[in-house]
Amino acid sequence: MRKVGAIAINTFREAIRDKILYILVFFALLMIGGSILLSTLTVGEQTKIILDIGLASISLFGLFIAVFIGVGLVYKEIERRTIYTIVSKPIHRWQFLIGKYLGLVMTLFVEVAIMATGFFIIAAMYGKADPQLLKAILLIFYELALITAVAIMFSSFSTPVLSSLFTMGVFVIGHLSTDLKTFGAKSDSVMVQKITGFLYYALPNLSYLNVKAQVVQNVPVTGEYIAFVSAYTGLYIMVILLLSVVIFQYRDFK
Repeated sequence: MRKVGAIAINTFREAIRDKILYILVFFALLMIGGSILLSTLTVGEQTKIILDIGLASISLFGLFIAVFIGVGLVYKEIERRTIYTIVSKPIHRWQFLIGKYLGLVMTLFVEVAIMATGFFIIAAMYGKADPQLLKAILLIFYELALITAVAIMFSSFSTPVLSSLFTMGVFVIGHLSTDLKTFGAKSDSVMVQKITGFLYYALPNLSYLNVKAQVVQNVPVTGEYIAFVSAYTGLYIMVILLLSVVIFQYRDFK
């Protein structure tokens, strides 16, 4: 585990030096702050609009960070040919891949914390710094950790462009999986039913991790639900990382 930890820390240090990271965080904070202006253009629930835009900003820009940095972690090592030096050392490929994943998750945690701090400052200005908001942010972080695992998996065998497209596809389908299953069930085509059924059960149902609307509408999110989602997300991450390790283990870098 010491080797995994060393790779994770090195990955974290490398990631926080990436300029795109600061650009994304800057625009996230700008959008969170800009929610005040946007709320004045609407009639009615201005505070709810601020909270909704703030949470959506954390989720959206966190996704960009997970995808744009995650898909390039392994590819950069191959492009620089440093992967040959790494795999020739007494380091197992699974240690390298898991270390890379943990390093990016550490980066995401710091960035989500920064965005959440800005969000809570804005919420406090309107007297809405409710601890319930932390539950929504926690599940956003879970979602980003899962998407990061997906990005790592695709980057273990594909190019950054294709990995980005595949990862974004999983994100979109994951949020529409319930609707996709309903659509398939109503279809007259057996093929469509099988494809939509496969996608529903094979891909993570990210709607479980989306409680932004409930929190903004003051609908309680129970501890039991958080525990269920934690177990669900953790299981999916382990399966995806295991698949990533198997793929990466048999990849030929020559």
